[in-house]
Amino acid sequence: MLAIKRNYLLWVCMCVLLFLASCGSRKYTNETKAARAADAMSKLKSKPLYRFITDWTGVKYKLGGLDKNGIDCSGFAYLLQRDIYGQTLPRRSKDQANAVKKRSLDSLREGDLIFFSFGGNEVDHVGIYLNGDFFVHASTSRGVIVEDLSLPVYQKAIVKTGTLK
Repeated sequence: MLAIKRNYLLWVCMCVLLFLASCGSRKYTNETKAARAADAMSKLKSKPLYRFITDWTGVKYKLGGLDKNGIDCSGFAYLLQRDIYGQTLPRRSKDQANAVKKRSLDSLREGDLIFFSFGGNEVDHVGIYLNGDFFVHASTSRGVIVEDLSLPVYQKAIVKTGTLK
């Protein structure tokens, strides 16, 4: 009976240790993602682009929004292209996709556009490529944020990449 209690206690301790270790690894993963996003930002060639993104980071998502009270993805791309590159871009992401010259995913350059379809075949989201698998966009759930393009949710949804330059 004592051996059974000892084995049970050992098993419970192992479970607690595994649980605590997994919590620690989640924190490490989030810190690693943030560090990688910060690294991508630090490698931007355009300092005005860096300032633009940091100035808008965290602004909440608002469908049709075009200011710091709320912005949508196509509005963010529209303002970024206008203010940083002096390029005129249509307002809607679907129209923006039609205005760009195609460029393959593996040859994207800083400032190029990435179009996604999360709800079918039509373009319904846009982001701006930074470097090394990172892009910036206005997320419906987190607002303006730098994200990892290599995440499966984005890889599955990419429908077009291109440039205005």
